[in-house]
Amino acid sequence: MPRPTRIEYEGAFHHVMNRGRHNQVIYRNDDDFEMFLNTLSEVTQEYSAIIHAYCLMTNHYHLLIETPKANLSQIMKHINGLYTQRYNRKYKKDGTLFRGRYKSILVDEDAYLLQLTRYIHRNPLEVKKQIVKELADYRWSSYPAYINQTKPEGWLFRDKTYQMLDHRHRYKGYLNYVEKGIDEDIKRFYGKGNILSVLGDKEFRAERKEENEELDIEKLRLALEDKPSIDELMVIVRKLTKQKISDLRQRSKGKKQSLPYRRFAIYACHRYSHADHNEIAKYFGLTHRGSISPTLSRIRKEIADNGWKREVGLLEKSLFIVK
Repeated sequence: MPRPTRIEYEGAFHHVMNRGRHNQVIYRNDDDFEMFLNTLSEVTQEYSAIIHAYCLMTNHYHLLIETPKANLSQIMKHINGLYTQRYNRKYKKDGTLFRGRYKSILVDEDAYLLQLTRYIHRNPLEVKKQIVKELADYRWSSYPAYINQTKPEGWLFRDKTYQMLDHRHRYKGYLNYVEKGIDEDIKRFYGKGNILSVLGDKEFRAERKEENEELDIEKLRLALEDKPSIDELMVIVRKLTKQKISDLRQRSKGKKQSLPYRRFAIYACHRYSHADHNEIAKYFGLTHRGSISPTLSRIRKEIADNGWKREVGLLEKSLFIVK
């Protein structure tokens, strides 16, 4: 099943969650928690993220993030990617720390921001193995700062939540609000086996659904329009690789140095031209279309390892591809 398109727009609010791969621990000690908080601080400075609430548990986290620049994907790539690098370097590990793709829920802040901060902050009490008796005793949450028990992180933004409280004294008012427990509609929403991607009223959900459909259509349009033919594309590939088109098209035993460039050319035709696998196989003298998949897998790995990053960037620039 294809992944749903993430809806991003300026000023959107997202409840973001992720947990350790195979439920493994992602924070071993206080220094690890601090290291993650430092990473959060970085995204507020580098990507203008606004963090309204957080709760870091031993094997997972909850964040409530506002994105003035519609850049949640960049923000989360920084958070998960950099923290993983630092964690692996510290403990001499390698590989993935988190369980695949993070979960994000688009939030109607006017209707649910206050309730959602309470849901996030009550996490230490609501998990199966309750880890504290008093929420204020849990250090790795923004809740102690919300009730003025600890000094807030400089990047934590609490004012919008306080504005929604019907109480003269914001600290005491928020404490009383959280102690009442999670409301039933939030319990029902997060109790679903497959949590929906939008938390909001009917009007909000309808608007987001329409935007999502428009986004999918726009992506499809960009993917289909103005793609060059193989011959047109190969002219650009020839200039980038400084190889003869004849050498790129035909696999020659005497010219092994051309093989990486040939793989790149096959990848480029697959990714950026209108040609299908049969046409590409015929153009490059492959015996059958099934030969293309192993070549694509290999070049994708090389690109992931930054082997062709420059060439891909120049190729896309030459084609005026919208990123």
